[in-house]
Amino acid sequence: MENPEQVFNQIVRDYSERLYWHVRRMVGSHEDADDLLQDIFLKIWSALPSFRGEAQPFTWVWRIATNETLNFLRKEKVRAMLRFASADDIAAQKVAGDPYFNGTQAERELAKAIARLPEKQRQVFLLRWWDELSYEEISAITGTSVGALKASFHIAKEKLQLNLSDTEVSK
Repeated sequence: MENPEQVFNQIVRDYSERLYWHVRRMVGSHEDADDLLQDIFLKIWSALPSFRGEAQPFTWVWRIATNETLNFLRKEKVRAMLRFASADDIAAQKVAGDPYFNGTQAERELAKAIARLPEKQRQVFLLRWWDELSYEEISAITGTSVGALKASFHIAKEKLQLNLSDTEVSK
């Protein structure tokens, strides 16, 4: 491998902003995304010597970021259970209370609805819809079959449509 420091710096330059938004959409808050991004880059730095190039750098980086974010979300779910609260509701509250969120009310409602999706559906929806990845790329990142990903995405879209139409009705 060429100079690991140069490779790492190139990864940071190439992926920082996209990774931030990928993580931010999954966790719902700027502070959590910012902290996680630092952890992700530390993980990438420490794993860099073992990267053999069997996967595309993008796929490798996205897999690390997604796994770290899912680990964070699992810990949040445990913390929520210890507080006798729903992790989905806590995630939606983070979106609702995020002072850095600068979208419209409709975008805020969409972000809250996405936060309420089950973990796997939220992950697939975000990777497919927001990150515009192909099912094949998502499969390489998640280790899930393309067919299962398509089903998860379809179910997530239906849940979001139902949730958002319920939101409109309740206003």
